[in-house]
Formats: sequence, C-alpha cells, structure tokens
Amino acid sequence: MPALTAVLSWIEASRVAATIAQSSMLTGFLSAVHLVGLTLVGGAAVVSGLRLLGLVLRDQPLAQMAGPARGIGVGLGVSVLTGLLLFSARAPSFAANGFFQLKMLGLATAVIAHVAWYRPAILRDRGTPLGRTAAGATGLALWFGVILAGCALILFE
Repeated sequence: MPALTAVLSWIEASRVAATIAQSSMLTGFLSAVHLVGLTLVGGAAVVSGLRLLGLVLRDQPLAQMAGPARGIGVGLGVSVLTGLLLFSARAPSFAANGFFQLKMLGLATAVIAHVAWYRPAILRDRGTPLGRTAAGATGLALWFGVILAGCALILFE
C-alpha cells in the first residue's frame, strides 16, 4: 500500500488540488455543482425506476424513459468530474474513509447494473414484467445507496 499512499499524496500536492484546498469559495462551488449532478441522478432514477416498477406513467412507453435514463448519465458525468476535483484536495483522508469507500463501491455497482440491466430494460423494453420491476427496484436502491453514502460521508466525516 505504500505505492497507493504515495500516489494519493502526489494527487493532494498537485497544483489543482492545492488551489481547491485553499479556496473555500471554489470548494463550495464544486460541492454545489456536485450536488446538482447528484440531483440529476436521483431525479432521473426516481422517474425511470418508478416507471419500470409500473407505479407512474403507465400509459407512456418505456422507450420514452430514455430521456430520464440519459439524465442519470449526464448527472453522473457532472458528479464524477466535480467529485474528482473535490477528492484531489483531500485524497488520502477520503481514500481512508469507510463511507467514501462504500460510496465508490456502490457507484461502481450502480454503473455496472445501469449499463448491463437497467438501461436495456428501458431502451429495448426487454424482459418480463417481473424482470423490469426487479431492474427498477434495483436501480432505485443502488442509486439512492450511493447518494446516502455520500450524505453519510459529509455528516460523519
């Protein structure tokens, strides 16, 4: 692990990370934009997940949920970019934080499930109703798990 510690320390010592760490205004701005990205992810996950569960918009074809499903991707892009910048300012302490590790594990799981199962269920209207219901429930649980782990990271840091 000494190599990982060295890499994390190098990231934290970078000019970008130092600039972010020294500016509460920049850190606040990045945090706000990060939350906007998370809001896009959460909102899109709710709309498309509840549609897959058959709880809302039942008269709309699943293919029309492609927009909200894309919202997850857009929100994720914003959140990952701002998250990397925020991470850089405190890389060693974030990497050692259990809530951060849980958030990253949840994020990786949610992205894989989204690409492999959730998005195809929406775009191709494939699978059985039970399979679509399972995809919707799993997607909601995974994305909100990531969001809750992020909240825990902030609250219990």
